[in-house]
Amino acid sequence: MHKHKEDILKQIKGGLIVSCQALEYEPLHSPYIMSRMAYAAQRGGASGIRANSIEDIKAIKKLITLPIIGIIKHDYPDSEVRITATLNEIEQLVAAGVEIIATDATNRLRPHGITLESFFKKVRSKYKDQLFMADCSTLEEGLKAEELGFDLVGTTLCGYTSYTQDQPLPNYKLMKALVSSLKVPVIAEGGIWSPEDLKEAMNCKVFTAVVGSAITRPMDITQKYVSAIKN
Repeated sequence: MHKHKEDILKQIKGGLIVSCQALEYEPLHSPYIMSRMAYAAQRGGASGIRANSIEDIKAIKKLITLPIIGIIKHDYPDSEVRITATLNEIEQLVAAGVEIIATDATNRLRPHGITLESFFKKVRSKYKDQLFMADCSTLEEGLKAEELGFDLVGTTLCGYTSYTQDQPLPNYKLMKALVSSLKVPVIAEGGIWSPEDLKEAMNCKVFTAVVGSAITRPMDITQKYVSAIKN
């Protein structure tokens, strides 16, 4: 049974969402390790968790009481879209009971040449009470996502689409543009590496922010320190 949408949004507003993800090729790939990461984040004062895969989500749910933004990352041979790309993955996340489901909302075609519009129309009509987050890379995509009926819009994919690769991260300009153009809450995500970055993102009047690598990817964090010595 889902908590009311408003209650979930109230829980995450103005707080920090910690992304706890490790893909197959990463050192910490394990539902057990991700569940401990999420528990540590909760103990540290996080107001939500972003998690990838049903296995991780199930393990995380056993340990924490925070709202979860759930995704399923999968590589498809015929599409660049890899975050919750199909209806089947949406169904799995709904069944897992995550409070918010995030999906790629860029203007790229999904597997089998499906557009975001036709995909999300089906999703929205099937799951009216579910909160959906649009992972976007541009202002235009954010505007389109709001129009299609997404509940939240994130800057998640800025820097990850071929047409935004040259954008600086965190992209405060995009955050501000989305906040001033949209009625739905905007989530800052991508490239937030320090408490100072996070403060600046919150100063853009975003609803909440997601920090991942800087907290939960020790290999990446180590590399940052090692390159500081080398330089």
